[in-house]
Amino acid sequence: MSYVTYDEFETSRSPSAVYWLIGLCVAVYFVQATLVGDDNMARWLGYAPGDLASRSLWTVGTYMFVHGGLLHLLLNMWTLWLFGPRVERAWGASTFTWYYLWCGLGGWAFHYMFQPNGGILVGASAAILGVAVAYASRWPDDEVLFFGVVPMKVKWLVAFMALINITMTVLDSGSMGGTAYAAHFGGMMAGWLYLRAPNVGSLDRFRSRIAPAPDYGDEPPRAVPKSGRPRERERDTDDIVAQSKAAIARVRPSPKPQPQPATVATVAPAPSTALDAVLDKIAAEGIESLTQAERMMLDEWSKRLRELS
Repeated sequence: MSYVTYDEFETSRSPSAVYWLIGLCVAVYFVQATLVGDDNMARWLGYAPGDLASRSLWTVGTYMFVHGGLLHLLLNMWTLWLFGPRVERAWGASTFTWYYLWCGLGGWAFHYMFQPNGGILVGASAAILGVAVAYASRWPDDEVLFFGVVPMKVKWLVAFMALINITMTVLDSGSMGGTAYAAHFGGMMAGWLYLRAPNVGSLDRFRSRIAPAPDYGDEPPRAVPKSGRPRERERDTDDIVAQSKAAIARVRPSPKPQPQPATVATVAPAPSTALDAVLDKIAAEGIESLTQAERMMLDEWSKRLRELS
């Protein structure tokens, strides 16, 4: 199996927990192969059916760092390296380590319940299959090459491994020794329960749901216009000012006096300097800058101009 797709936003954080777990398993196997032998290491650190009665409780946790042979070790470490770094980068080293140990304890629990008369339990398979479940939950559509040949999405690969281990757990429940299928399935179930528990990974889910904040750079802040259509408002103001000045220009030439009865006298209103100041203020600052009195003056002059026209 190997990666064929990667996350678009990988972080540069080093998967230190994965390095430590692989290094610990390799160190235990080195001592096992060079000094104490497979049988002694399995007896000291692997979980045997009578360990709870004899109070050898440490074997519940240490079994996952012991392996039955070199091929067993290489297969498990390769699978951990395949799925572990990306999960650790997403969660952090501390959360990933606790999750790994939790899945290992889940594997022991299922082995204790469904294969109580089995042989000595060794290997990190339960914990690593729990890591595979976490990977499939977050990146289900990533592809791996099954047996290095067949491309398969991670979600289907994990589902296939779960089905195989469930089937073999049922068929192999009364056997002595052999592959610890119940422990494998227990590690996967422990991981599934962890991921479905309330409040687990809530911060991570929150970060994945929110969009990244845009980067506006170091530009100084700019004033926000009050109106949603400033250009049209400026155009309207200019039109008002132009029309008013044109109307006043028509009024300024005094018409020739016409003979009128002595009792009636019609005089065209002469523009005042106050009105000119209002019009200049509109042109410079906009019509919103007028006071109430200035607005009333502008309305009065508009009414007079309409009557004249």
